[in-house]
Amino acid sequence: MKSRLWSKLSAVLFMVSVGSASYAELVIPSLTYRTGPYASSGIPYSDGFTDYLTLLNERDGGINGQRIEVVECEFGYNTEKGVACFEETLAKGALVYHPMSTGLTYQIIPRAHEEGVVIHTMGYGLTAAADGAMFPYTFNFPAHYWHAASAQIRHIKEVEGGSLQGKKIVHMFHNSGYGKEPIPTLEVLAQQEGFELVLQPIDHPGEDQSAIWPVVEAANPDYILLWGWGVMNEVALGGALDIGFPLDKVIGVWWSANESDIKPLGRLGDGYKAVSFHAVGTSFKIFNDMNMLVYQTGKARGDLRNLGEVLYNRGVMAAIFATEAIRLGMEIHNSTDVTRDMVRDGFEKLAMSAENFEEIGMEGFIPDVSVTCENHAGAGLVAVNQWDASARRWVEITDYYQPDEQLIAPQVRSASAAFAESSGMKRKGC
Repeated sequence: MKSRLWSKLSAVLFMVSVGSASYAELVIPSLTYRTGPYASSGIPYSDGFTDYLTLLNERDGGINGQRIEVVECEFGYNTEKGVACFEETLAKGALVYHPMSTGLTYQIIPRAHEEGVVIHTMGYGLTAAADGAMFPYTFNFPAHYWHAASAQIRHIKEVEGGSLQGKKIVHMFHNSGYGKEPIPTLEVLAQQEGFELVLQPIDHPGEDQSAIWPVVEAANPDYILLWGWGVMNEVALGGALDIGFPLDKVIGVWWSANESDIKPLGRLGDGYKAVSFHAVGTSFKIFNDMNMLVYQTGKARGDLRNLGEVLYNRGVMAAIFATEAIRLGMEIHNSTDVTRDMVRDGFEKLAMSAENFEEIGMEGFIPDVSVTCENHAGAGLVAVNQWDASARRWVEITDYYQPDEQLIAPQVRSASAAFAESSGMKRKGC
């Protein structure tokens, strides 16, 4: 990626229309769920997403002089309503989507493919969409569900001294596409590593787990993998404590590692672990600008207290990738008259280094990111964090793990072909 010199040259850019229809403003929808059992997770993410876009408008006048219009549509984590939000915002000229729901992602991938609009499911959605030759408009970098599952098992193996032979691991999961996504990878790893995999689904929304924890206690597992969302996470961690299960042997995925999940437990939450693909905290310079230009001016969508929390930062991160892909698309096509094809090209050639993140004001936030046509998932680097109850914050306790592509790549190719066949999609190639 070029430096911000591009911004300084925006006034003299040659204005042409490239590819599909272009739009007067950069329309970026925010599909939200501020209501319902997942609101505690949905709110901080969408706040961070919108606040960063507001910052660009207030500080930079948008992207290269093109202002961003954020179109919010509330769907309450209801897939049918989410599809309606997709269609409504699509008609307004939406350039890129972040559905924040695996079930919704399944539904809109064929439509996005048909309409030529980007979906970025950052760390969720259809894992098989990593196959860019099959899903040219769907991206799931910087890591996906199978990267997460692989890292969870690798960490447990390290803790156990290099062997999982004879161990019992419970996969406690939201009984939906999200929770079921890692099962194929976990089943292969169970065969390879010699551990027993126990599947324990929890039905939506996960508030009542009274019948589940006696079953888990009777199974007497060595470890629990927690793949929950919203209220399910807090209830599950409380259930583990109720049966005396040590929280340092519960390892969540990145959607089960929010402050709202663990803070209610107070000191009892100490030691809980979860995988992650980015840093947390408020030490990033970008928050100085956001405080002065968005919060202090009354333009914030979020609560100042949420700055630095996991999901707020993740929403900021999603907005960074979207806007940097749009910026790159402008550069590639030598135009600020943005089309959906230009945005897709920007996503597929996105390459962000430590220097790029430092320039944005997010130094050390995430490892280098690089996307290609063949690989829409990026490097898949995943670290493990642990909750420090006394400091009330997450602490990174491992380096970033490299994914096991010998295991994952064939699964991606097979799963992408199966999904595409069921949806009537054809491989376009690279």
